[in-house]
Amino acid sequence: MIQMTEEMTQLINRARDDGYPCIVGTAGADGTPNCGYIGTVLTVGDDTLIYRDRTGRNPLDHIEENPKVIVLFRNTDRDAGWKFRCTASVHRDGSVFEEMTDRLLQSGLVNERYLADSAGAIVVLQIDQVLTLFGEVLQERVPGQRW
Repeated sequence: MIQMTEEMTQLINRARDDGYPCIVGTAGADGTPNCGYIGTVLTVGDDTLIYRDRTGRNPLDHIEENPKVIVLFRNTDRDAGWKFRCTASVHRDGSVFEEMTDRLLQSGLVNERYLADSAGAIVVLQIDQVLTLFGEVLQERVPGQRW
């Protein structure tokens, strides 16, 4: 079972404002890696992260080919950090897209003026494992799941 702590939720939701955006890592079906800083990561419930991708390019292609994603968060001021192994889904329209876009707007992580100019998507990350930065498993959705 995954249950993000209050500390995780607060730090991740403030990550961009605090100067510590999350790093999201992906790999294509052929194993080609990609990663980047994502400033719009937001927690939803106890076991889900979301973010808005404005590019519509390579990271989304990787996620659609291989939905296994890792999110790295580290706040050196608070000496806190975790890795989140996730299963991703990409939403370019529909109810999930609309609802999660509204949440990002309400949180202040997305500005309405950017919504019209880009062919972006909402990426929903179901957290499968929470790990320390050193790789120790803290929580698992399915005990013993191999990555």
